[in-house]
Amino acid sequence: MLTVQRLHDLNQPLLAEHQLQFSYLADLLSRRHQDAQAVVRELVKFQVAIPSWALGTGGTRFGRFPLGGEPRNLEEKIGDVGLLHQLNGSSNSISLHIPWDIPQDIAGLEQLQREYGLVIDSVNSNTFQDQPGQPFSYKFGSLSHTEQAVRQQAIQHNIDCINYGRQLGARTLTVWLADGSNFPGQQHLRRAYRRTQESLAAIYEAMPSDWQLLIEYKPYEPHFYSMVIPDWGTSYSLCQSLGQNANVLVDLGHHLPNTNIEQIVGRLQQFGRLGGFHFNGSMYGDDDLTTGSSKPFQLFLIFNELVDAARDTSVTNPLVAYMIDASHNTKDPLEDLLQSIENILGAYAKALLVDREALHEAQETNDVVRAEEILRDAFLLDVRPLVAEAYRQSGGALKPVAAYRAAGVREQLIQQRGKLSVSTGL
Repeated sequence: MLTVQRLHDLNQPLLAEHQLQFSYLADLLSRRHQDAQAVVRELVKFQVAIPSWALGTGGTRFGRFPLGGEPRNLEEKIGDVGLLHQLNGSSNSISLHIPWDIPQDIAGLEQLQREYGLVIDSVNSNTFQDQPGQPFSYKFGSLSHTEQAVRQQAIQHNIDCINYGRQLGARTLTVWLADGSNFPGQQHLRRAYRRTQESLAAIYEAMPSDWQLLIEYKPYEPHFYSMVIPDWGTSYSLCQSLGQNANVLVDLGHHLPNTNIEQIVGRLQQFGRLGGFHFNGSMYGDDDLTTGSSKPFQLFLIFNELVDAARDTSVTNPLVAYMIDASHNTKDPLEDLLQSIENILGAYAKALLVDREALHEAQETNDVVRAEEILRDAFLLDVRPLVAEAYRQSGGALKPVAAYRAAGVREQLIQQRGKLSVSTGL
């Protein structure tokens, strides 16, 4: 952890320029009858969870290149997320993956969370891998498997995840299935769906009443002929069959090319079924790159829908659980996460600055050009001073990546954990 004094010292040389830039932007927004401080307050409140598996170096089918200093256990993962939260004030929660993150010392972990100001956001089940000592294989599916014994094993694993989460104060279970098929005729498509529905119902029945179940979808990978839950409609139908505490999880990378993700977000909010959102960049083929690194306008349009629905009193959607779902193959994972959070906050700030009254009028009068220009005006505004001010007011660094480097954090982690340390999980 960086000391408060160290953060102050890192911020001090940047403070005068920041105040100049923030004052200029605040004045500009005031002339447009917008309140810069009101936007900053919303940014300070915004929190995005960090998944435990994103804190180490990821890989591909062809190789993995460890960075060194990776967290070796859950305690060290909590420490890394605590560092991120200290730098930006926007990462106050961690999402666990079972069995990679099975808690051992509950009292010690709770104390560690308090020290870092963190909470456990959710637990994620893992039935896409076979674990040592596991009686039955998931090679041909888990919750959708043709054999009852395999399905029951997968159901029990999810119930175990709930029990681990309850010990640490979590209230969300996230389910992503790798179930699917690679060849025509390999799997009976309707029966696979029906078995999945029955398995999820058993998990839902075992879930505490104050928990929510998030069902994630994915159109391809690891199977390319069919996936049991390939799209938001399938996930939505499963949630409808389960109950009000089951909701859809949208992963930014889990869509086919040119999919209108912002429309999906809008639809699910209208239906009151958007439960979670996983941020990443999808140019890697799935979900594994820095959020906003290649499609920043799309990220802004998604936040535009989120903000619009949040201000619509007719929409009764639950609070959305936000998380970054990434695998860092070339960058320092912590630097990558800091970049992602900054891009997320920037997109959110721009969405908050959209002139909604003018946009509504343009839409209702079918003024296509005017409607597009209103969105472009907000998107092209440089809101980095607002984000930096939110960092400052949260007690963080004006420039988190620069502060991370100046403090030599990675070098310290390598010294403490070793050059060959490997994060648990993939």
